[in-house]
Amino acid sequence: MSTRAFSQQAVPHQTLHDILQVASRAPSGTNTQPWKVYVLQGQSRDSLVAKVCAAHDALRADPALAAQYREEYDYYPEKWVSPYIDRRRENGWGLYNLLGIGKGDKDKMHAQHQRNYRFFDAPVGLMFTIDRVMGRGSLLDYGMFLQNIMVAARARGLHTCPQAAWNGYASLIMPHLGAGADEMLVCGMALGYADETEPVNSFHTPRVAVSEFTHFLT
Repeated sequence: MSTRAFSQQAVPHQTLHDILQVASRAPSGTNTQPWKVYVLQGQSRDSLVAKVCAAHDALRADPALAAQYREEYDYYPEKWVSPYIDRRRENGWGLYNLLGIGKGDKDKMHAQHQRNYRFFDAPVGLMFTIDRVMGRGSLLDYGMFLQNIMVAARARGLHTCPQAAWNGYASLIMPHLGAGADEMLVCGMALGYADETEPVNSFHTPRVAVSEFTHFLT
């Protein structure tokens, strides 16, 4: 599940190392292992949060700034169609209804969206990059690596939230990480111990039945 509220309990370095070591066994085409990981804690985490939150606020005040903050690859489709747009809306309004955010409440929507850029208060932020030379198939490999991280984290009592929301701010994030010009931001991820007292963590998205997405051929 995507956890959207974390406690301030620290995550030991060895635990992070173990999670990433387990995740590194993810399969990849011809064993290319295309992942690069940046772990942000303490000041490195907090200063990135401050930079991106400031940019997010500035973009709201002046939408013309959007030209400065573009994703480097299309995570979502240019044109939404059913059933995907329906699932997207169900997910968004399900979460907002739980949080008491109504349609047209732009201030609350902005604040909730900005929670992404605070890693939902998780003490650990992860940023994932890939060399630009790699093909689209490597993003498939990357997905398996990310899933391994999330599963390994749960095995250790931790939760995560994978986040494509960061992608538009790569121009701020990549220099902060010290990433090379040959690298592209894939996504971010919040990692830590869930705050079980927060109602937002009771939100679980629905899933389509196996019979709806599977064709058994005989």
